[in-house]
Amino acid sequence: MQALVLAGGQGTRLRPLTLTTPKPVLPLAGRPFLAFMLDWLRGHGVTEAVLSCGFMSDGVRDVLGDIYEGMRLRYVIESEPLGTAGPVRLALDQGVLAERLLVLNGDVLTDMDLTAELAQHERTGARATLALIAVQDTASYGVVPTGPDGMVEAFLEKSEGPAPTNRINAGAYVIEREVIETAVPTGRAVSFEREVFPHLVENGLYGWAAEGYWMDIGTPERYLEATYDLLSGRPESKLEPRDETGSLIGEGCLTAGAHIGPQVVLGAHCSVGSDSTVERSVLHDRVRIGADCHVRGSVLADRVQVGDGARIESGALVGAGARLGEGTVVAAGARIDPGVAVQPGERVA
Repeated sequence: MQALVLAGGQGTRLRPLTLTTPKPVLPLAGRPFLAFMLDWLRGHGVTEAVLSCGFMSDGVRDVLGDIYEGMRLRYVIESEPLGTAGPVRLALDQGVLAERLLVLNGDVLTDMDLTAELAQHERTGARATLALIAVQDTASYGVVPTGPDGMVEAFLEKSEGPAPTNRINAGAYVIEREVIETAVPTGRAVSFEREVFPHLVENGLYGWAAEGYWMDIGTPERYLEATYDLLSGRPESKLEPRDETGSLIGEGCLTAGAHIGPQVVLGAHCSVGSDSTVERSVLHDRVRIGADCHVRGSVLADRVQVGDGARIESGALVGAGARLGEGTVVAAGARIDPGVAVQPGERVA
């Protein structure tokens, strides 16, 4: 089975973290994010994954290589953004598409049963089958009502008033190659959601009622929420054992005298000074926190240095290599670009 993963976005909502690290390999609970997706795909019989990349594509290949635990990885590079369907057409034009494939949004963490989706696709003789996941609040999503047999009836964008269903497009499709050949034009950006799928309504387009864990990690809030979920064991993953606070401490970390946890991820070779507290936060590799600091609900990228007595509040994102002087206060939700030097005692809002 072949899968194509849409991984070409710039991750603008996660800046400044994604200014130096491509979003598809941004560390999530200490692992490149796409590693979780590749593990999930392998578990459902996928033997080859085509990664559609654009922004900082070389960085993705440098991390993942050409073979991932026996799975072949191919790369299709977008020289300009091609939407959600355009990259699949590009892969077709380059001669790498199978007769049937899975197409996945590259920023979703999930444990949906793809084997069951494939089985329904076979059973109905569909041209395309969409995984549809139930959400509590549909206000931020378009909804996809289906008939009793699963045939998609409409794509309804966000609108006021009650929605006819709470199931939304989960970004996991089974598609026959002939759909790409006949319904996706070459050489321009094309949207599955706005152009391709609406034309397949009542013409071989089915929905599959997915269950299980599903999270779009495209915002800082959901990135942290997914981290906390992984630390608590849902969805299941290959994470190393957590400590008694539910935290994951990387190789070579120095934390003697510090208060770590709950739900913290420390990357490799981090150090946290005496009487400092780090809670519900993510530190990437080689972050140095001084003494008497307090870091809460934040993400600090590689090689960030934090001086003694600093405070970093919930929702803050600090870019790679930034240096925060002694007594710095980083307010909730603030963002500090890579390499920036913040002067001692300064408050960053």
